[in-house]
Amino acid sequence: MMRYVYIGLVVLVTAAVLLFKVQNLESVTVSFLTMSLTLPLSVAIIFVYFLGMVSGGALIAAMRSLVQRARSS
Repeated sequence: MMRYVYIGLVVLVTAAVLLFKVQNLESVTVSFLTMSLTLPLSVAIIFVYFLGMVSGGALIAAMRSLVQRARSS
């Protein structure tokens, strides 16, 4: 039974992501220092989301490491 719930959730999330992608096709230009990149808005948002996940995960890992070293001292 839970298998069907998970499959249903995956289908709903996939449909929502695809709908978001289709509705945000206009291009935006992103600039950083001297670099410039033009891409669809939905791709830029998804890229920023994943960049935030990676940087947040790295920050949490660094904080855990500091706490563990402080406890062992």
